This record gives sequence, C-alpha cells and structure tokens, in this order.
Amino acid sequence: MSLFQNLTEALGGFSEGVIHYFINGNVKPPCPLPKGPSIREHCKDLVLTDDQLRELMSKLLAAINKGLNKDTNKDAIVKCFPTYVQDLPNGQEKGKFLALDLGGTNFRVLIIYLEQNHFKMESKVYSIPQDIMTGSGTQLFDHIAKCLADFMRDNDVASERLPLGFTFSFPLTQIGLTKGLLAQWTKGFSCSGVQGEDVVRLLEEALARRGDVQIEVCAILNDTTGCLMSCAWKNRHCRVGIICGTGCNACYVEKSENVTTFPNDSGKPYCIINTEWGAMGDGGALDFILTEYDKQVDSASINQGKQLFEKMISGMYMGEIVRLALQKFTKQGLLFNGQGSEQLFTKGSFLTKYVSEIESEPKGTHTICLSVLAGLGLPHASEQDAINVRYVCECVSRRGAHLVSAGAACLINKMDFDHVTVAVDGSVYRFHPHFMI
Repeated sequence: MSLFQNLTEALGGFSEGVIHYFINGNVKPPCPLPKGPSIREHCKDLVLTDDQLRELMSKLLAAINKGLNKDTNKDAIVKCFPTYVQDLPNGQEKGKFLALDLGGTNFRVLIIYLEQNHFKMESKVYSIPQDIMTGSGTQLFDHIAKCLADFMRDNDVASERLPLGFTFSFPLTQIGLTKGLLAQWTKGFSCSGVQGEDVVRLLEEALARRGDVQIEVCAILNDTTGCLMSCAWKNRHCRVGIICGTGCNACYVEKSENVTTFPNDSGKPYCIINTEWGAMGDGGALDFILTEYDKQVDSASINQGKQLFEKMISGMYMGEIVRLALQKFTKQGLLFNGQGSEQLFTKGSFLTKYVSEIESEPKGTHTICLSVLAGLGLPHASEQDAINVRYVCECVSRRGAHLVSAGAACLINKMDFDHVTVAVDGSVYRFHPHFMI
C-alpha cells in the first residue's frame, strides 16, 4: 500500500484531488518475494497491518492533545512545542537573508535573495567533526560561527548586517521567536553546557567572540517549520512540514485556541506546532509494534529509551535495523549458507545508503546488492541471497514510510482543512527511491 493509499484510507475517503503533496517518487510494493517461506515468515513482524497503523494514529492523536494542554504538557512525551510562528508567507516577501540549518553531522549555510514570487540562493554544506559533536557547546558554536564568517566572506557580504534565520533541528522549548532552550540532544550529539540553554544566545556569543561579521538572528525554528514555510511561500495550502532524514519529525498548523502552553498575545487564530513526534513511544506507546531489532538499536544508542518512533524511521537507524535482521538470519542459516563476516556482525556497517542503493536497482538484477555484500566480506553471497536481502531492506523502508504516512494522516485529520499540502524534506526522502509518493 502506498503512502497516498494509507493517507486516503486513514482520512476516510478524501478524494485524491483534495490531498496534494509537495513530494515526488513512489512507495512501491516489495520486489517478488524470496523463494521459500523462511525469510517471509521471519520478516512478518516488520510488516504493519492497517489495524496497527490506525492504532498508531489514535495513540499519536492522544499524545499530541496531551502535549498541547498546559495542564498535561509536563508529563507529555510528544511535547508539541509552540513555534511562535503564527503567519504563513504570502509570496510577496522580498529581501536578502542568511539561513543556518543545523540538524545533523553536517550543517548548511545559505544566502537567499527573495523577490516577488521568485528567489535564488547560494549555499554551502559544512561538516561537524565527531569530537565537536560530543565536545563542549562552546566548541560547537565557535565552529559554526567560523563557518558563517567564511561563508559571508566567500559571498562578498562580510561587511553587511544581514538577518539570519536559524534552523535548529533538535527538541527546542521556545519562549519567543528568537529565544529557544534545548530540551535534549538527539542524533548523536551530546555537547556539554547546551541543554536547557538558549541556543540563540550561544550562537550570538560565539559570533561576538569573533567580532568580524554582523549578523542579527531574527528567528529560530525547527527544520520542519522551515520546510513548511518554504513550501507555503509557493503553495498556499501547505499546512504540514515533515522531515525524514537523519531524524524524523513533523510540524503542523494548529488553532491557537487549542494550544494553552503559550500566551497568544497577538490574538492570531493559528500557530505552527513543532510536534517532536520522534519521541512517540518513550512511554511504551509503541510496544505493540516494536521488534527485537528496534529494541537492540535502542539499547545500543546514546539516548536509550528515547526517540523510539524516530529510531524506526530515520536514516540514522534504518541501515542498522536491516543489519541486525541480516545478522540474525545469517546465524540461523537462512542467508549466505550461514557464513557471515566480521563486517556484517559489526554495528553500523550496513549504511542506510545501502538500503537506498539496493532498492534503486531494477528488479531482477542484483549487481548493486552483490557489490554491497562483497564489500561487507560476503563475496560468496548468491543471487537468492541478494533477493532475500532486498526483501529485508524493502520491509524496513516500507514500514518507515507507512509509519510516516499514518502520522501525516493523523495531523491532516486533526486540522480538518478542506485542502492540505504536505511539505517533505530530508535525506531519506531525497535519496531513497521509493520512500515517498
């Protein structure tokens, strides 16, 4: 079943013309099933039923409502942070802006030139070394400030004072449009001295220590909000933003009257909510669909017991889920004649990009898959092994797509707009050949 079919079924008969997606591609059914019942039977727990998806939608809705209410938010798992963004763009905005997008092992700096219904931009991606990801907050923000200054010099704007939109793709408690406190690190980060602190202030202090560029942070937002807003600049029906990349999260447009966790001093009717739905399941809500592989991934992570929904979907974990399944099946003699390898049995060796590469291969051919397996010390893998490995990959990625589709359907049902555009971005969406419609 495709993402669109999941959504339309979940939405109780909305017509295809009502639901529009700012996305491309297809969720295709798995390739022909491997011969023999063994792999099929052992992958059953990775295949979700419609009833399970409906139960997930129901539990997510309850978790969101708990997060929106000031009386229950303290104990809520899905925090539903108000973003303080209450207006959507209308396409008439103009000007020159900087953007900083921090959310994973790489971050992006952009300069954007907006004209009426037209824009152009320049950007550059910078890496964050592992020692900085796990070092101090001062090291992290000094590194970001240096890259910002280098980027401005490279684009001949170092002498200008420019507004900056800061996309910070970690759980954030916002107490204003330009003030946000880090709730907790995710995605492998553990920088000291940042949790509970205002990350805008930390960035501004790092820039002040340099003193060579003039930047005014005009807003801090989550990457899902940035995704929604950029799509809404082109498409007036955009009401949901979803990121499927290193992590997974969603935001949506909520009626202000339903949000009691922030003072709506403006009196505006809507507010964008950053759900932080990746935390869904931290209180046991996903136990009914968690597999042994999900539990192993969680137990080996640096944030054990947290972000369980995200760990079932995102690019940081998808390859490892596949690897754990392949490892088990090999030890059971179902793959590779029971002959594994040190690489296959090493945590993190099966990259998520391998899942995308294997599924991008035309059905009936196995060149890419066999090459990946050879690189993992399995040159003896047969074509039947390749068929089986592809099937495992498809079960894992298809499950992730269906989980996202159920979440999107939950949000669309809750908003109850006549027309909805869902904006989607992130590395899994961009690079997996069939994850999204």
